[in-house]
Amino acid sequence: HSTLFLEKTYNNVNSVFDDLQAVLSECPPLGLETLRIDDFQLHASTVKRYGLGAHRGRLNIQAGIYEDDFYDGAWCAGRNDPLQWFEVDARRLTKFTGVITQGRNSLWLSDWVTSFRVMVSNDSHTWITIKNGTEDMIFEGNHEKEVPVLNEFPEVLVARYIRINPRSWYENGSICMRVEILGCPLPDPNNYYHRRNEITTTDNLDFKHHSYKEMRQLMKVVNEMCPNITRIYNIGKSHNGQKLYAIEISDNPGEHEVGEPEFRYSAGAHGNEILGRELLLLLMQFMCQEYLAGNPRIIHLVEATRIHLLPSINPDGYDKAAEVGSELGGWSLGRWTQDGIDINHNFPDLNSILWEAESRKWVPRKPSNHHIPIPEWYLSENATVAAETRAVIAWMEKIPFVLGGNLQGGELVVTYPYDMSRTQWSTKEYTSTPDDHVFRWLAFSYASTHRLMTDASRRVCHTEDFAKEDGTINGASWHTVAGSMNDFSYLHTNCFELSMYVGCDKFPHQSELPQEWENNRESLIVFMEQVHRGIKGVVRDVQGKGIPNAIVAVEGINHDIRTAADGDYWRLLNPGEYKVTARAEGYSLATKVCEVDYEMGATQCDFFLRRTNMSRIREIMEKFGKQPIYLSAKQVRHRAAQRRRHI
Repeated sequence: HSTLFLEKTYNNVNSVFDDLQAVLSECPPLGLETLRIDDFQLHASTVKRYGLGAHRGRLNIQAGIYEDDFYDGAWCAGRNDPLQWFEVDARRLTKFTGVITQGRNSLWLSDWVTSFRVMVSNDSHTWITIKNGTEDMIFEGNHEKEVPVLNEFPEVLVARYIRINPRSWYENGSICMRVEILGCPLPDPNNYYHRRNEITTTDNLDFKHHSYKEMRQLMKVVNEMCPNITRIYNIGKSHNGQKLYAIEISDNPGEHEVGEPEFRYSAGAHGNEILGRELLLLLMQFMCQEYLAGNPRIIHLVEATRIHLLPSINPDGYDKAAEVGSELGGWSLGRWTQDGIDINHNFPDLNSILWEAESRKWVPRKPSNHHIPIPEWYLSENATVAAETRAVIAWMEKIPFVLGGNLQGGELVVTYPYDMSRTQWSTKEYTSTPDDHVFRWLAFSYASTHRLMTDASRRVCHTEDFAKEDGTINGASWHTVAGSMNDFSYLHTNCFELSMYVGCDKFPHQSELPQEWENNRESLIVFMEQVHRGIKGVVRDVQGKGIPNAIVAVEGINHDIRTAADGDYWRLLNPGEYKVTARAEGYSLATKVCEVDYEMGATQCDFFLRRTNMSRIREIMEKFGKQPIYLSAKQVRHRAAQRRRHI
């Protein structure tokens, strides 16, 4: 019966579906890359070894460095012959419309399939092969191992199972494939597997991929909906001249309020990591809608925080990735800027400067343990620095950010500084900051509220099981990176910056966006709320005027922060009791004990500093041009009389 059904479906498909091209364009990936398809739905005729099993035959999956890894970079058949196959069980009747293939991800070997047949079945026993007239249709495969190749079927196939049967392969390689299947599951309310995995959202947001023009238009729409709490501005331009737009969300947009912390999210430093870009566009819509709807949590966040969202740091790279589409860019197309620079590794390496100074025992005199200046060579016009990187640095220096997160893709983990290993030549080494406990909490606050990051039963994206580490990892213990945004932010400014890898798929199909939003929504909000953890206050002189650039130091933590232009400061700390000292040039220092509660909300800890005698003398001397102060004869006689009386 299954054979008869398949033949009738295959022969009469045109009468069932009126617009074939519409179906082809509408049917999204089944989800091999996004892990919507689980390992138990993937099967193969033979496997070379477990690390090259059917569960590894997912589009864009990445291998480890060594070829004997438990997790490798494709499905590879145990034998090279035309009898091999790779099978996907959709677990319900599905309209299959196409297949995307890649070769094996490997640093050492070149393996890919150059041609293949496609077969479908309802019971996994009886198979129907796609025909070209009376002959089996042979689809053209890959010409190298990384660039994905799309083959659309000439007719829609309705079945539960689909097989790829390699017919030829690279002559110096083996049968190895990474695959994505395009298909539309047919409605089946009784299907247990579908109901178990179905994610729905009640948020009325614009779930689609946005071009540069559409992104700008969406920002304008949100600004018009919520003009009293939003402001659009740009921080600079890309290599191709596209403005880097940001949106501010605050109850007084456009101005820094004394005592109100500044928070930032950025995304798209790697132009092909699109999910973060779309999550920030969804977040700005959500914040506006919920504020208008009277959501007390969002209202409090907006009124107590100045929030900045920068959705696309690298719009030029995005354009390259978007041009080929969500499934066909491979792992790296669009990652770099137009002039070939990886923005995430393009910031000044201040770690080496600090660590060398510490080894020579120069710290804290030269340089200090914070606000380390940018080297002169980096500021020269000839330095290899992207226009986008310079714009971000200027943004970071202009606004007194307290906490930030940069959204990336291709994994499910939150990383925290340092990103660079302290030991030279070490590729993986836990390298902690003086604020390690705070960073670990901040990372956990995001990961623990994400729907998948801490799920011990979830499948790993590629080769690392981050769920065992509560979905967080020290950047340097994962892989060392010099010049990261996180390390630079910590060492050059007051801002604590972390990286959120928000999904296994860097560029998911837009049909996946509602689920990805549900996965990340609570985490995005919770992390913003952490900007109100620790202590805050204003450092003033005895006349009550704020002192800018005053240093606030916490005993036992070898990393200080500085006050903003109005003398206000924010110091992220975990709950506990801290001895805090404020000092500024020309003032006597002041110390007090500040207690941080477990309740959300920073503890107020203000300081008043008195001018030192030396600073007053200097001020008087500068006032008189550093000349002796001449007294009249009457003043001299008066002072002499005063001295005689004291004697």
